[in-house]
Amino acid sequence: MVSLLTRPSLPPGRDIFSDLLGEVRSARREDTLAREEWFGRLAGPGENERLVATANVFELDTLLKGLLTFKNPRNHPGPSKRTTPVVAQDFREQLVFVAEGLERLLDLTRALVPEGTSRAKVFEEYLASMAQEDETGSPHEDAQTPDQALLQLRAALANHHEIGAGLARLPRVTFRLFHAVLATAERDVLRSRYFSPTGPLEFRPEYDRIESRQILELARNVPGEQSRQLVAVTFLALFRLLRYVDLADEIVRRPEDPTVRGAAFLVLAVLRSDARGLTDELRQRAGRLLAEGYERSVFRVHARDVGRRFDALRADGHKMLEIKAALEGVAANLRLELRRTFEHDLMAPELAPSVDVMRERVALVSKNLRPAFQNAILFLGKALGVRLDEDGVFDDVAAKRNLSERLRRDVWMFAQIVRAFSDKANASKGAEVPWTGPSPLRFVREFLRYFRAMGVPLLRAADYPRIDAFIQTMSGLEEADLVEPGRLEHAVAEASTFHAFLLELVASIGQRDELVSTPFDKRAAAQALKLYLGAAD
Repeated sequence: MVSLLTRPSLPPGRDIFSDLLGEVRSARREDTLAREEWFGRLAGPGENERLVATANVFELDTLLKGLLTFKNPRNHPGPSKRTTPVVAQDFREQLVFVAEGLERLLDLTRALVPEGTSRAKVFEEYLASMAQEDETGSPHEDAQTPDQALLQLRAALANHHEIGAGLARLPRVTFRLFHAVLATAERDVLRSRYFSPTGPLEFRPEYDRIESRQILELARNVPGEQSRQLVAVTFLALFRLLRYVDLADEIVRRPEDPTVRGAAFLVLAVLRSDARGLTDELRQRAGRLLAEGYERSVFRVHARDVGRRFDALRADGHKMLEIKAALEGVAANLRLELRRTFEHDLMAPELAPSVDVMRERVALVSKNLRPAFQNAILFLGKALGVRLDEDGVFDDVAAKRNLSERLRRDVWMFAQIVRAFSDKANASKGAEVPWTGPSPLRFVREFLRYFRAMGVPLLRAADYPRIDAFIQTMSGLEEADLVEPGRLEHAVAEASTFHAFLLELVASIGQRDELVSTPFDKRAAAQALKLYLGAAD
């Protein structure tokens, strides 16, 4: 995975988003420019043509990447802890879905190849491939244009489809065989000069460009080059995750399409892989990146100017801490959402869900994940001091209603968690901490985990007037080796005040124009809370 820490510094004054788009480590600059020119011809002058071309190219890139990510069982839906070892499992159904995904890829390459040259060129490639048994060169090395590379990739995918579909007829497929099929396909995909998939934190100008002027201006005003780059990458990654959700939802809505299940599973594998790459980067490396960037900015100040610049430097330092907390909150929330989605909402591929079941489950995932990713984008903007407008940021016409409905549910859920924390804290007063066995104050760490994943975003979204005091109190609990009674009592008092605020907020959100006729489903919210608590364990 490409780390943010290894990205080169950008020249001052450049558009941070434009510089990040198209920065694919595996591609040469001239190849990137040739692909962009190819896409421009493909899109044509009309708006509808551009939309169709963008959708097809994005699906092609995503499914090619899905062949790489679906190879890893960690990207499959299902329980995280399985009783049967991977080497003892049957991967026949997974291979069936791979064959379906390859079939969809063949359809896409056929649609993207220029008309009039497709059949003759494909037949020529087929004859050439039959004569390559005694040659050592690779057919991909001869591709001088994206059209030629697409035709050669299509010929390779056709071979892999035949192999996968044939092996899927076996009564049992071992993991080693399943892995070998996809590893062989991966080799041809990665060797494709113009269509090698991007990494988790790499983006394409054809479909990743952010149009919202609010977000562009927000990122431009973030202090510090490294922090500005980090925020921009996070926004790009969140919008890419939204695109994956929209693509999976669109795929399962296609009538009479035999490739629905396989294509959807490949897209979901990419979604999980990219989300994991983003959250790992934010949790493990973002703090160090921000600290190093702040250190460089401090060292650039001359010693005689430190006194004069002290207040500004301290303000920048506090801003870095706020950005770090916001990014870690986004990461914690995304990890919680993805665990619940892949371990509870989706069926494992080995269970061979029917097309109707797949449509039902993906629709549920779309309903849950779309507002979750949108909320993460809005929360990040709010943490950086800008209230983003839903209508100006998202194309989804129902975004405002869905976001309000999701916010009401999340506020109610966290209110129950806060109340449980207060009850347990009151019950633990005077309890002795044993030398062995679990601590009676273990609930404090559990609450802090929920607080990072759900509480911090809600504090920002709800404009809680005591946000700084609440965060400082919770941070004090985390910093202490043993929870002091005085700190715990102060935390309980803050939690009680926050709980009352949350209950009032639930009622207030229900009075919004978009929700005034939509009653609050407390039973569904309680069920969602149970799943979240299980996913966080």
